[in-house]
Amino acid sequence: MKEKVWACMSGLIELVALHSRGRFPALPVEFTALEVKTTGLRPGRVIELAAVRFRADGQVVAEFSSVINPGPGVSPGWEWAHGLTRGELDRAPAFGSILGPVLDLCRGSVVVAHELPSVGEFLSTELARAGVQLPTLPGVSAKDSLKAAIRLPNYRLDTVAHAFGVEGLVARSALSSARVTARVVSLLVGVHGLAFVNPPRIPALPRYAAGGSPVVRAMLPASGGGWMAEAVERVPTDPALSGAIDQAYLDLLAAAVGDQHISPDETWSLAALAMEAGLSDEVVRSIHTNFVSALRAVAESDGVVTDAEMRELSQVAKALQAENVLVGLRPAKDGHETVRVLVLGTSAQADEMRARVLDGNMRLAKKLTASVTHLVHDATVPPDEPRLKRATELGADVLDLKAAAVALGLAEAVKTPAPATVVVPPVVSQSGQRRSNVMPSQPNPTFPPHSGQQTPLRAQSTGVLVLGRLMMALGLLVMFIVVVAMFGGTPLGAGIFGAVIGLAFLLGGWLVAEEGQGSRGRKPIANGS
Repeated sequence: MKEKVWACMSGLIELVALHSRGRFPALPVEFTALEVKTTGLRPGRVIELAAVRFRADGQVVAEFSSVINPGPGVSPGWEWAHGLTRGELDRAPAFGSILGPVLDLCRGSVVVAHELPSVGEFLSTELARAGVQLPTLPGVSAKDSLKAAIRLPNYRLDTVAHAFGVEGLVARSALSSARVTARVVSLLVGVHGLAFVNPPRIPALPRYAAGGSPVVRAMLPASGGGWMAEAVERVPTDPALSGAIDQAYLDLLAAAVGDQHISPDETWSLAALAMEAGLSDEVVRSIHTNFVSALRAVAESDGVVTDAEMRELSQVAKALQAENVLVGLRPAKDGHETVRVLVLGTSAQADEMRARVLDGNMRLAKKLTASVTHLVHDATVPPDEPRLKRATELGADVLDLKAAAVALGLAEAVKTPAPATVVVPPVVSQSGQRRSNVMPSQPNPTFPPHSGQQTPLRAQSTGVLVLGRLMMALGLLVMFIVVVAMFGGTPLGAGIFGAVIGLAFLLGGWLVAEEGQGSRGRKPIANGS
């Protein structure tokens, strides 16, 4: 795996990959997670910046966050997505004013971002506008590291947070996203054992004085929840989306849909953002159609489509002008109980279990409710954990990871082992007949165990084998004498005659020995088979 430099305006970020095959430990290194909120997909201005300095063991060293004023007259853009108004931006400092505290956190560390190329590009643009030039910083793409470590339907930050059991994510807050990214990366290093593929080169950073007081906004609780929020997490990444802007638009669409509805204002805002980013109508329609198709597949995957699910699907399909995707879909219940799994634990195996549930035809619960059918726990969960007892009272199956893998169909049940067999190389006789290459480890019950005494048949076959080998030896001796005699001047005719006799003994002895060998391998079978 080679390092590469993201194509940012100023070459700001140099990727340092974290991977299970990495050879350079990441535990001694400190990281700084960066997150931004912007006015659009591309182009766009940074209107909020957060930085969280943390150690690989998960301990947070320091953090910084502020709303940023992009300048007078700049529209905040997709307000429904980031929640910032023009009035809030007017009261905030400029990007250059908060650069000093952010660089102080980044100094001597490796920067991290969930969407590293996007964050790096926006920051590079803002630095260029401010006339600031920085040395290249080593950076980790959390999304790329996750793809190398664990399989998920998609790698949006809310899906990742759910799979890793990380709470506290608020979609509208840059600081919340930076905190979750920091926690996920610390788990990748400390629990999953990822290391650097190449050692990071950490440069010296200039110092800038703070030019204004940061404006930190309150983090309001997210409005998402219900079936649609869960369904969005299970929608797989669209393989047809190769461009970063296409994927960014899909992520924004998923965020809009995940709060259980998508309003007309959000629909129009999405269309404007797509146009501003240069996405064609054809590309947008394809993204919408594929997204609604994936939501339908999620709804049908567990064999149950409820009235509520049908209403939410229809509302989203209508808003995205993809109603044709739902043709033929009807609410139906086949009596199959929806499997809803809550996984407790902080081990890598618990993370893997959550990921497999998300990637399967089951629902991954965030908390214990009466709808949870299975509570799964690893060895890090103490026996007196109250939720274990409460889950039993609610009628849920309480299982450890190994038992849960079997019960949920994620692994085969342990079966009673069959009698062991010893496999030997296949043998092909001179007649072309293939003998069995599997021998039972226990004596065949048809015959008594071998007592060490040869049977008459075995003794007879041994004598035939010895006779054959003696004839072969005699034939070789005759041919050797003939060759020596011919060198000594024996006539040609006599030599040929002697050679024929020697060859006859040789071939005859070989046939006799083969017959004796075959007799040794044959056993009398009572049923004649």
